[in-house]
Amino acid sequence: MSEVLSKKTIYAHGSLGLPLAVIGYPLSIWIPAHYSGGLGISLAAVGTILMLARLTDVITDPIMGEISDRWRTPIGRRRPWLLIGAPVMMLGVFKLFIPDEGVGMAYFLVWLTVFFVGATMIGLPHRAWGAELSPDYHQRSRVTAAREIYVLVGLMVAAAVPMIVEIRADGGASVGQVFSTLWTDAIGAFSGDFRDKTVVDRATLTGPVLAGLAWTIILVLPLCAAIVLLLVKEPPPTAGEQRPSFREGLKLVLKNGPMVRVLLIALLVTFGEAFRNAVSLFFIRDIVGVPTIGAAYFFYFIAGLGAIPFWLWLGRTIGKHRAFMCTLITVACVSGANLLLGYGDYLPFFLLFVVKGFCFGGLQFLPVAMLADVVDVDAVRSGGRRAGTYFAFLGFTEKIAIAFGTGVSLNIVGLLGFDPAGGIAASTDAGVLSLRLVYCLGPIFFYGLALKLIWNYPLTPARHARLRQRLERRAARLGGRPEATNIVAQEP
Repeated sequence: MSEVLSKKTIYAHGSLGLPLAVIGYPLSIWIPAHYSGGLGISLAAVGTILMLARLTDVITDPIMGEISDRWRTPIGRRRPWLLIGAPVMMLGVFKLFIPDEGVGMAYFLVWLTVFFVGATMIGLPHRAWGAELSPDYHQRSRVTAAREIYVLVGLMVAAAVPMIVEIRADGGASVGQVFSTLWTDAIGAFSGDFRDKTVVDRATLTGPVLAGLAWTIILVLPLCAAIVLLLVKEPPPTAGEQRPSFREGLKLVLKNGPMVRVLLIALLVTFGEAFRNAVSLFFIRDIVGVPTIGAAYFFYFIAGLGAIPFWLWLGRTIGKHRAFMCTLITVACVSGANLLLGYGDYLPFFLLFVVKGFCFGGLQFLPVAMLADVVDVDAVRSGGRRAGTYFAFLGFTEKIAIAFGTGVSLNIVGLLGFDPAGGIAASTDAGVLSLRLVYCLGPIFFYGLALKLIWNYPLTPARHARLRQRLERRAARLGGRPEATNIVAQEP
């Protein structure tokens, strides 16, 4: 039997998920707006640079995986990369989020690449470290759950910082004033009666928002890294441990039909989300005219976090793939309804945005849960435990989708004439129309392609139950050894 992990170890290890969760929100929402609107780089160029820099993960991820697996030091295989990666990422965050006036495309590309390299140096070894804490199925699930709690807290922090910056800019200096202004804006959102604010004021806040997020990451990241380094022991490598190469892992994936389907579904859905997210700030600020963008996302994430139990329950009740279909159909309907909105339609926008936030949990966790079932297919066929390889390919697929979804979206809107600095008044009719269509109809197209693959998804709850029975019978034949049934449901 494996050693039981203490709560201190589990929650100490998961703490690093908090700063890592904070970084995704500004990259999707605030960075494109600041560099194109505030610093004058063309929107198409910003999209291309984001795509190129993100594609460095295609090279750095496999390299980082190999090095962190094979490199032996007196303090372990994973620990050194947290020590090296934290300052690299902090430097990248500072330079990327708080640029000087007049910086150009080369600056943006260099520091964005440094930022992504730092994130890879921290993220991949940390996930591998979590997978190695215990071979036990249930303990690994506890490790994953603890990390996800920190991720959710990180998302709330990422949404709260812009909200506070916006409210303080409108005169809310104290904590009480901040919450009073937030309450006023919340009532205004649902009554359609906002206090007088201008879009120009909102556009000038991208710099302070990014500065606030930068200092949040710079302060929290080393603290959480220190907690992991000091309180979590790194297990020694398993005797005879072997990690499949990229080519071997690809062959393994291609032989698993449900896995290929899940990867295609994840590719399409993630591409659709990135396609929309890249222009979200422009649609919310310039098309609808919502003045409190930070508050909008704060309520969005609250709705998303509160709805996670519902989507997990629905997945258990009707099947994960059917629950995922419900999520996509709901989000597609919300996206289509946004096409009808005009400037000043605060109330319908906030209602639709909260519904979209309600679906956030389903979009985030149901594909991962579907992949966990796919791991059992391989376990039945091979008798092995290769969840790490499967989850590595899922992460690789999502990064590719984010890179191209962001780059293509910003290029379309920018090349057709949308001006992020001047808004609608300075943009061409084609540019404004393209912004509407990309935000509202783009996700529907990619969701539709994904729904076609989900409709006849072969790994139904009944089939998965039969797979689990076969695994349990195999475990019984092998004498009930725990390692025979430790098929990882969710890789940390």
